[in-house]
Amino acid sequence: MNIIVTGASRGIGYETVKQLAKDVQNNIFAIARSAEGLERLLHECKESTGNENVHILPFDLVHGNYTGVLLPEILKRMKIADILVNNAGVLIHKPFEKLNEDDFDSIFNANVKSLFKLTNILLPYFSAGAHIVNIGSMGGVHGSVKFPGLSLYSASKGAVAILTECLAEELKDKQIRVNCLALGSAQTEMLNEAFPGYKAPLSAEQMALFIADFSLNGHKWFNGKILPVAVSTP
Repeated sequence: MNIIVTGASRGIGYETVKQLAKDVQNNIFAIARSAEGLERLLHECKESTGNENVHILPFDLVHGNYTGVLLPEILKRMKIADILVNNAGVLIHKPFEKLNEDDFDSIFNANVKSLFKLTNILLPYFSAGAHIVNIGSMGGVHGSVKFPGLSLYSASKGAVAILTECLAEELKDKQIRVNCLALGSAQTEMLNEAFPGYKAPLSAEQMALFIADFSLNGHKWFNGKILPVAVSTP
């Protein structure tokens, strides 16, 4: 499988790549802003699996050159894409009255626009039967419990959920399936930013186990679905 994972330098994205790298038949392209984090990931994958099936690219999905840099680098490693895990995102924890337009742009550019741009530029290269997995949040699910300070983050993940449903409809004739995993809490740096001191019931590694398996197999049962993956609130 040719697999692309964004936001791979830490947390759930990092652990998801590690899980996928265990199968030598998987060819994985890991993207993130942090070159240091990606180099650590590459070293850890080689050390733990003995495989050399992970390729990395430090790239800013908000400001980077998609056509001139990102796409050519991806195509050096894979001519088609079977799985895309849109995991990259940012969180700003701030009361609504203190938010400004820069905060809005930062969150929506990272969490929604970059997902749109990467998916869009890869469309000609997805295989028949490809699976796009958008990593959402329970905060972006209609009717779920909401928390102060996370209005823009939750709104951006709500946009990801709706975009997922629309993409599944638009891409079904291409045999591309699109789903969104609305994650609950897993022990990551991002969770600690939102809920300092909170102990999540799942580790990033445990959540990644589910995401890796769903990426490989979930499209056999689901398309256009927003699937809660949560055992607690938050």
